[in-house]
Order: sequence, then structure tokens, then C-alpha cells
Amino acid sequence: MKEVSFSDFYQAYKTSGIQILDVREQEEYEVLHLEGVQLLPLSTLPNQYRQLERDQVYYVICKSGMRSARACLFLEELGYDVINVQGGMDALESSVE
Repeated sequence: MKEVSFSDFYQAYKTSGIQILDVREQEEYEVLHLEGVQLLPLSTLPNQYRQLERDQVYYVICKSGMRSARACLFLEELGYDVINVQGGMDALESSVE
């Protein structure tokens, strides 16, 4: 599974038009999220993944990196090009403090 540090991810987020999937639940997303990020909770991923484009690279983020890693493994098996964001949104919160 491909992974990227949060700092490298955040730099790409600020400077390029990368595609990002947030696999947290709706309630978590509403508390804190990055603008322009697609919410696709891990709990709905098996039924909703078909809405993703196969020719896109997706950066996958969650709270700490665990759910996003599971989502990446699932999507990789289906042929999607995904990159797990290490540290997740916890890394954003700690970098702001």
C-alpha cells in the first residue's frame, strides 16, 4: 500500500488539484474537514465505491490513518490507485496547535 506523510499530503493539497477521500463518518467530517474533500465513510464504502473514477489517484484520509489504510487495501484490491495519508486529521489538529 502506498502511503504519504501528512506534511507531504498537505503540501500537495495546498498546491495541486489532488483527489481526496475522507472515510470518517458524517459526524466527524462535520466537526473538522478540509475544503473540497469527498466524504465516503468506510462503513458505506463497499456499497458506494463504484462512484469513484478508476483513472484517478485518490489520497485517502481518516482520523488517525487506520480506517484509511483499511479503505486503501479494499480499493487496491478492486484496482483503484490510492494513497494512505499517515496520521490523518489528527496530524492536522496537532500541526495547528
